[in-house]
Amino acid sequence: MHALSDPVRVAIFAQIAGASCPQTCSNFVNISQKAIPKSTLSQHFKALREAGLIRGERQGVEMRNTSRCTEINKRFPGLIAAIVKAHNIQLAKDTHGSNGRKRTTASRRSRRK
Repeated sequence: MHALSDPVRVAIFAQIAGASCPQTCSNFVNISQKAIPKSTLSQHFKALREAGLIRGERQGVEMRNTSRCTEINKRFPGLIAAIVKAHNIQLAKDTHGSNGRKRTTASRRSRRK
């Protein structure tokens, strides 16, 4: 589960796991607050594939990614759902803060000081 220790990889995996169809790598260029270089995305996908969390299938020049949730749930029931739920809770906290209001970039900067 080390592959899911990176917040960007968790976001990528959560989106793939929640999708009803294969996702191409280009869908994830803006997965976080800032654009992610293609080379960095490639490394994230490699880590997820090597961990056995996703399956990549080349179709022409695109790589189509699907989750292996069914296989993982057979071996570790409830694990994927717990990971995705934890990610969504953290995402909501990061987006709305503790007071429930949506945070702006300026408010995030002021909290860091």
